[in-house]
Amino acid sequence: MKISRKLYAVLLAMLMAVSLCGCQEGTSSQSSNIVTAKKQKSVSANHIPDYSGEMTVVVNHNKPNFSSRDLTMKSFESYSQLDSEGRCQTAEACVGKDLMPTTKRGTISMVKPTGWHAVKYDNVEGKYLYNRCHLIAYQLSGENANQKNLITGTRSFNVDGMLPYEEMVGDYVRETGNHVLYRVTPVFEGNNLVAKGVQMEAMSVEDKGEDIEFNVFVYNVQDGIKIDYKTGESKKSSSVHVETTASTIRRTQHKTASSSQKNSNMEIRGNSRSKVYHCPGQKDYDKMANSSNLKVFPNEKAAKAAGYRKAQR
Repeated sequence: MKISRKLYAVLLAMLMAVSLCGCQEGTSSQSSNIVTAKKQKSVSANHIPDYSGEMTVVVNHNKPNFSSRDLTMKSFESYSQLDSEGRCQTAEACVGKDLMPTTKRGTISMVKPTGWHAVKYDNVEGKYLYNRCHLIAYQLSGENANQKNLITGTRSFNVDGMLPYEEMVGDYVRETGNHVLYRVTPVFEGNNLVAKGVQMEAMSVEDKGEDIEFNVFVYNVQDGIKIDYKTGESKKSSSVHVETTASTIRRTQHKTASSSQKNSNMEIRGNSRSKVYHCPGQKDYDKMANSSNLKVFPNEKAAKAAGYRKAQR
């Protein structure tokens, strides 16, 4: 699996509490794939820990809140109606190859999501603090200038936070031809116009989560910038530090290289495509030694920190 922008930091904090969130039918250029979204469980602002420097935290032990009845091999996408503040709500899709775009993405500059400010900072990649962030990524759905699918998010939130998960899903679907049930829920505190972040959930359908399965919350933050989530206004602040998924993975890879040289016999062998790791004695451990997707870790803790999960057999 092609990996870009590194991978995801799966952290120790576990969120157990969930609350119900309603969703209504949306609109799309691909009308044949639109369905009415169902009520589903999702995190609420009150159940998310305060931001403490890490961009991503695990929700519900990384298990998405899908039931077996939700799993379908029919591609679809659905977008909620905007709420009374004009804010996006849950977006859901069963991502298949037939849902993915076949043309180049067009402009979305005409959409102004709640809390939008075209402000620049020298310490932000590309200068602009905010991006128009798709809930269901364009690469997964072909959905572009849809106001029900775009929120105001920082550059880091978009590129370092959401993109690795989007590429994980997109690469899997393109390579296997299988489907992934995928849901993104923006979480707003009170009447704030800018989301605190998003909950991202996914499960590969045909194998019931064997290859793809995650449930995470990604914070809408930017290193060195303090954001007023109520209005979207911002200012520089040295007190705001963001530990991105990319930097976490770089540390893990450095430790892996050093430890593997010292004790290669105890290495953990991960599959960079499926994000599954194998321990000595497991069924596919020896087979992974010559795999083009091999990713070596010094121990299970490092594998889990890089977003991998243990093989069942």
